Amino acid sequence: MSESYAFVPDLHTETLQLRIPRPAPESLPAEQAAEDVPAPRKGGRDRYLDLLRALALGRVVLYHNFGWAWLPLVFPSMGVMFALAGSLMARSLSRPALSVIRGRLRRLLPPMWLFGAILITAMVLDGWGPNSDGHPAVWWGELAFWVLPVSTPPFGDNLHGFHGIVEPTWAEQIAVPLWYLRAYLWYVLLSPLMLKALRRQPWITVFTPLALSILINSGLFDQEGRIWETVTDFTTFGSCWILGMAHQEGLLRKLPQYLAPSVAPLIMVAGLWWLLSRPVDDPTVPSDLDSVPIAQAVWSFGYVLLLLHLSPSWERWPRPLERWNGLISLLNARAVSVYLWHNTALVLAIPIIDRLWDVDFMFQHGQWLLRSHWFPLMIAIPLIALFVLCFGWMEDLAAKRSLRLFPWPRRQLGKRRAALAA
Repeated sequence: MSESYAFVPDLHTETLQLRIPRPAPESLPAEQAAEDVPAPRKGGRDRYLDLLRALALGRVVLYHNFGWAWLPLVFPSMGVMFALAGSLMARSLSRPALSVIRGRLRRLLPPMWLFGAILITAMVLDGWGPNSDGHPAVWWGELAFWVLPVSTPPFGDNLHGFHGIVEPTWAEQIAVPLWYLRAYLWYVLLSPLMLKALRRQPWITVFTPLALSILINSGLFDQEGRIWETVTDFTTFGSCWILGMAHQEGLLRKLPQYLAPSVAPLIMVAGLWWLLSRPVDDPTVPSDLDSVPIAQAVWSFGYVLLLLHLSPSWERWPRPLERWNGLISLLNARAVSVYLWHNTALVLAIPIIDRLWDVDFMFQHGQWLLRSHWFPLMIAIPLIALFVLCFGWMEDLAAKRSLRLFPWPRRQLGKRRAALAA
């Protein structure tokens, strides 16, 4: 299981906008935008949650570039993102469940459809098609998962690489984030039932996915096929999602103040012990949390419990964080686009670097840079910005907002000074 992540909020702050004609009312929406940000307790945006979402997204990009095994331990992005989404879902379910689910799908699917249309076209041009795997009927049938991702959408796992320009596995690398959309979809569909169970049997409901994850990954089951793939991801992060719901329902605030800070570190130690005690094929390679579902589930649960216990609910940024308002707001407004397209940028960075070896100046003076693991990231960041500029508007279209090419918030100095004076 690999990573990827995160989801978007709508900006209530005044933004500097490049406007495009407003879409027709029937236009489709994108996931993780306005409603994907749990409302602060006092009414405006909760900047603490914005910060967590931005950190999770940035950590995912770093992990997919460097592959550092310690990054998921420092900040388990997936568990955090599912907890934030679960909290929002619980709040939204004060409305009729079917309308909430329809709204979530409306926000999730259009950005994925745009991404899929471009990726499928590129894969077909690189040799992917009905006869690629020898089962044309299966190929055509599985394309339906690009319409509704109840299972992982198909992709070409060994293509021509556009005559060697990119690696033959380029499509597989780009498709890594799709598991998150599949898991998110199932959480959304089952949230009404999970919320009812949470209200009747809170702690049994919270710990049930964790217990199922331990059972399923105990070695008693042969986990082959699409169904087991979905069940594994669902149980790995299900307790984080329900913990977010419990936070929104106020159940965590009913606990004694000392309980979460006392218990959560013990839970995390258990997850770390399980990770380090697993047999490994190569002792020189550090154990990776993402490859051990039980460790991932337990560590993420303890980490999320601590974050939700802290939960300061900032309506305004603390002064040291004010300078990051623009970047954090932009990442929240375009989280789906960054999440979907960041691996594409990382894949494209490699052939760009390969061509730079042919530049005499770079060959003579810049080999240290061309060999650096940081250089692909340096190239990928502007490529991510370009993809967000080209395709990020789909998130606005999906949410039925005015389209914005670059939703950077405008500084509101007058309001800030008035607040300080008050």
